[in-house]
Amino acid sequence: MTFELERLGIHESVDDVFPPTELADSLGDLSIEVAVIGDDGIAACDAVVTLEHRAAFLELDWIHSIQAGVDRFPFDALEANDVVLTNSTGIHGRTVGETVAGYLLMFARRLHDHVANQQERRWDRPDWDEAFTLPGSTACVVGTGTLGRGVAETLGALGLRVTGIRRSGDPVPGFDEIYATDRLLEAIGDAEFVIVTVPLTDETRHLFDADAFDAMRDDAYFVNVARGPVVDEAALIDALEADALAGAALDVFEEEPLPEDSPLWEMDEVIVSPHCAAYTRDYFRDVGEIVRENVARLETGEEFRNHVV
Repeated sequence: MTFELERLGIHESVDDVFPPTELADSLGDLSIEVAVIGDDGIAACDAVVTLEHRAAFLELDWIHSIQAGVDRFPFDALEANDVVLTNSTGIHGRTVGETVAGYLLMFARRLHDHVANQQERRWDRPDWDEAFTLPGSTACVVGTGTLGRGVAETLGALGLRVTGIRRSGDPVPGFDEIYATDRLLEAIGDAEFVIVTVPLTDETRHLFDADAFDAMRDDAYFVNVARGPVVDEAALIDALEADALAGAALDVFEEEPLPEDSPLWEMDEVIVSPHCAAYTRDYFRDVGEIVRENVARLETGEEFRNHVV
């Protein structure tokens, strides 16, 4: 790749995750100009760091997504316009892993019940057989990329047996057993926790449908930290309402923000978080490290780190 980089814009859309000025300031020592921009400032840039996509980005040389998921970007149009797309794969494994561990600990130790009871000043202990400990349980992680490996590492340290789903079925460090994708229903049927970490593609859209939820144990918990459309949300709601699952922790949804009339808000055994599983006060530093490295690679003609398109 060869282009001249003189001005890098930090698009204001990243403000949903961290203040754009924090990233701009941290990159202020680069040999190029770095500035916070809105939509009206795109044309003055050669490259942009962003959360969202804009059609005007097709006039740039380079787009960097602060997320690992890039399903919002039009690959065909980027290729047709010779626009490089990079992403932030590799920075979210630990943060998402800890979030998933938090969900599991809440269910196991009944912490979500205690938080709900506190709101009503209610002193209500769990039944003697409600709470449990995590060692000895099996967590099936569907997707063994950066997010999946981060989840496996964190849950393994808590004593869970961790299985994984990937296309090839080849072994992956940190997982006790790997199943090929065509054995999905078998794998999730043998786990107390099923955790989804796959990217959203044509193949993974509604990967978890009524058949998948039917295959899961009725005492199993479902966790989605991937993308909302990986799950058929109506089928999930049906399974929860029928007590075919023990509960769910959901960070992503088919429609975001989650509509006020969604029954998921009112379910006692459902934890809802607002698409923030990867959030950390160091997020901008982690993104900045990749951007800084790629600016240096551009100067030496090396391939970009996390080059998607």
